[in-house]
Amino acid sequence: MPATARLGVDIGGTFTDLVLSRDDGAVFSAKVSSTPAAPEQAVLAGMRQLFEESGTRPGQLAEVVHGTTVGSNTLLQKAGARTGLITTRGFRDVLEIGRLRTPGMFDLTWDKPEPLVARRYRLEAEERTLADGTIMTPLRETDVIEAGRFFIAEGVQSVAICFLNSYKNPTNERAALQAFATAFPGIPVTASVDVLPEAGEYERTSTVAVNAYVLPSLSAYLVRLEQGLREAGVTAPLLIGNSNGGLSSSTTARQKPVFFISSGRSSGAVGAARLGAAIGEPDLVAFDMGGTTASAALVSRGVLSRTHEYEFRAGMSVPSRFIKAGGYMMRVPTVDVAEVGNGAGSIAAIDAAGLITVGPISAGANPGPVCYGLGGARPTVTDANVVLGFLPGKLAGGSVVLDIEAARQAIEQAIGRPLGLSVEAAARGIREIANANMMRAIRAVTVERGLDPRGLTLLAYGGSGPVHACDLAAMLDIGRVVFPPSPGVFTATGMLAGSVEHHELGPLQGILQSLGAAQVEAAAQEMRHAATAALTAQGYSPETITFAAMMDLRLQGQDAALTIPLDGPFDPAALRPLFLAAYRDTYGYTPTDTIEAVVLRLHAHARSGVPFDFRTVRPVEATASGAPSSRLIHFGPAMALDTPVVRRDAVLGKSSGPLVIDCPDTTIVIPPGFTVGPDNTGSLVATSGATR
Repeated sequence: MPATARLGVDIGGTFTDLVLSRDDGAVFSAKVSSTPAAPEQAVLAGMRQLFEESGTRPGQLAEVVHGTTVGSNTLLQKAGARTGLITTRGFRDVLEIGRLRTPGMFDLTWDKPEPLVARRYRLEAEERTLADGTIMTPLRETDVIEAGRFFIAEGVQSVAICFLNSYKNPTNERAALQAFATAFPGIPVTASVDVLPEAGEYERTSTVAVNAYVLPSLSAYLVRLEQGLREAGVTAPLLIGNSNGGLSSSTTARQKPVFFISSGRSSGAVGAARLGAAIGEPDLVAFDMGGTTASAALVSRGVLSRTHEYEFRAGMSVPSRFIKAGGYMMRVPTVDVAEVGNGAGSIAAIDAAGLITVGPISAGANPGPVCYGLGGARPTVTDANVVLGFLPGKLAGGSVVLDIEAARQAIEQAIGRPLGLSVEAAARGIREIANANMMRAIRAVTVERGLDPRGLTLLAYGGSGPVHACDLAAMLDIGRVVFPPSPGVFTATGMLAGSVEHHELGPLQGILQSLGAAQVEAAAQEMRHAATAALTAQGYSPETITFAAMMDLRLQGQDAALTIPLDGPFDPAALRPLFLAAYRDTYGYTPTDTIEAVVLRLHAHARSGVPFDFRTVRPVEATASGAPSSRLIHFGPAMALDTPVVRRDAVLGKSSGPLVIDCPDTTIVIPPGFTVGPDNTGSLVATSGATR
């Protein structure tokens, strides 16, 4: 049976989004309630729905591409495995020492995150590798066996191994891995050289600790999902969206989950960059608002901002070179996304000072917002939006009926009555605070990087992004907002635009000018062979594989490095001005110091079919029945306006706000002062008087 379709899946805190793309360009989408206790159940239910709507049979799927929040939720909820660490004698406390920094110099209320590995489970082994790779002390394997026996007695579920300087010579670490795996086959074990063979003891230790902490939960979920797919008759490979916005095999995700912590949201940013190229918008901010979080990523001159280091933390997470020690550090390739714990399901409350707060705690899918009628009792942003009239009486294509009166009562009881506010005023306060919180994420990737957001376009997606986007644009003086086709499931669509990736890296230390071209080429060639072998083993032919090489450079004596692309043969004279330009853009001045190399990186990409093209797809959307209507919407104090409500397919030319556009997967709100109209890709473009 010929393969004729691909399926993209994105699991969010409230809804699970699915997009099925056929070879003929037709695209079908579905939004179903997430099932947090067993996330695969929502995936399988949504898949069956799309099969029925599109007439696709399970055997016709060529690929299932999937973004999952299992890894990030495991970290956020501190619900990972009881983890043990075996390290070099004398380096037991590296996780707690960290970088000897705080994220805010003058924040006296900051509490250092508890290490993912408790101190009693961080054990030492007698071994030592020198900085040049010389084995000074061979591994004493009895230390590894004794540690394993202790872990068994204590109920440790996953183990990480990280030895000093193992990136230079992994002999001792490999021996420890082999000894532990042989003696204790029931406990998964991860060696740091298999995750991050790079200098930096804290960085390697933290990255491998996160990997071990998350591995059992993500691996178990993927095994259940693959089993469910096979039972449903799907034989297509399962690919998982990684933090860099690409795709990797399910096997890789089970073994190296640290590369998949930001799965999903990064895929949406990749889709935004692809759509920006299709509509001629090279400079934009991708804004994604879901049920639990909101995030922003920058596309500048057509290039999506990426980095090789990320700290996961509660509140707002920013992969910034200037904010350190606020969370759990992972040195992995990732899309440079700023994320804040405010989404449609974020709970509103009154703090000890008598002020309204929104998030980061979310009602999620269970019990969900009060208006869902599933047992939620605390008001959320969704409850505020439905009280103010921004949302219709039904969501997700009519599958979720909203109880507006219950939302009013919850807001009045929790916020309005204690503060002496009307229900509408309290709801407006919740919405405005949520907007202010989400604006921080956009400012983090623009203003805090020295960019003026007024020169950018805001591309809004996610189940709730289009409800708030124009307000955020007005707050930042952004004059142009783009709503893609099917914005509520756009992240799942973005996964279909990704390619399969494989990453290789290795140490390449030395003064830049002293490195020989033969030395660099030999290292790059070895990486290309390894990447080709890994991808061909997954079924991709060598001619479909492309490579991109990069080198991490820094000033001699500094710790922070910048990644510079190698577009051709290694040439130190050509790399120096590229590094200096990147340094100036990052730090604001041009140094004259000596430059040294740190790491050589190789990204390999492969495709199995025709790339997803936003210019040729044809979304097949269910449309609501009935004539255009209107409803009262509270846009601001003393600004309750009877607002027209139309279907998306009815927006054929320029229309002025106020206007509400109902879509099967979301609601687009066009406030007064904005106009909206379609473009040639099926996107809707809203502009205001601030447009450039």
